Amino acid sequence: MDVIFGNLDLWGEAITNTLLVFLGGGVIALVLGIIIGAMRVSPVPIARGVGTVYVNIVRNTPLTLIFFFFVFGWAPLGMPNLDNTVLGIMAIGIYTATYVAEVLRAGINTVPVGQAEAARAIGLPFGQVMTLVVLPQAFRSVVPPMMSVFIALLKNTTVAAGFSVAELAALRATIYDGADRPGNPMEVLLWVAAVFVVLVLALSIVQRRLENRWRIVR
Repeated sequence: MDVIFGNLDLWGEAITNTLLVFLGGGVIALVLGIIIGAMRVSPVPIARGVGTVYVNIVRNTPLTLIFFFFVFGWAPLGMPNLDNTVLGIMAIGIYTATYVAEVLRAGINTVPVGQAEAARAIGLPFGQVMTLVVLPQAFRSVVPPMMSVFIALLKNTTVAAGFSVAELAALRATIYDGADRPGNPMEVLLWVAAVFVVLVLALSIVQRRLENRWRIVR
C-alpha cells in the first residue's frame, strides 16, 4: 500500500485530471453528438451531408492523431493558448461525439415513423419533433450502447498521458522518475487498473439505474 499512501498527492492529481477529462469530454460528446445525430436524420440534404462527412472523417481518424492535432496544431493555427488538459478534453469530446451520434441515430430509427409524422401533421417544426417526441424515446432505447460509449471514453482518457496531461496513465512514469517515491512501475499499473475497474463499475451502476427508471416510465 506504500505506492498509494506514499504518493497521495500524485494520485489525487491524477484521478482529478482523469475525471476532469472524462466529464468535460463527455459533456462535449453528448451535446455535439446530439446535434450531429439530429443532422444525420434531418430532412435537409445539406445537414445530412455535413453530419455524414463529420462522422466518417473523425471516427476513422485515430484518437492519437486528433490529440496530436489539438496539442501541437492548435496554437500554430492562431488559436488562443490553452492548457493541454483543456485541449485533451476538446480532442476526446469531438472524437467521442461521432459514436454518440451513431448510437443516437440508431435509437431514433427505433421510434415508429408514425409518431414523427403525427407530430409534423399538427404543425410542429423539425426541432420540436426531435426534442419533444423522438429524442426522449430514442434515449430510453439506447442506454446500454450509450453507456458503452462513455465507458470507452473513460478508458480513452489514458491517451492524454502521452500529451503531458497528468492523469492516471501518466502515474507510472511520474512515480518512477520521482526522487524517493515508493513503488515500482508494475505496482502502479496494477493500482491504476484497479481504479479504472472501480470507475467502470460505477458507470455500470448508473446504467442499471437509468434502465430501471426509464423502464418504469414506459
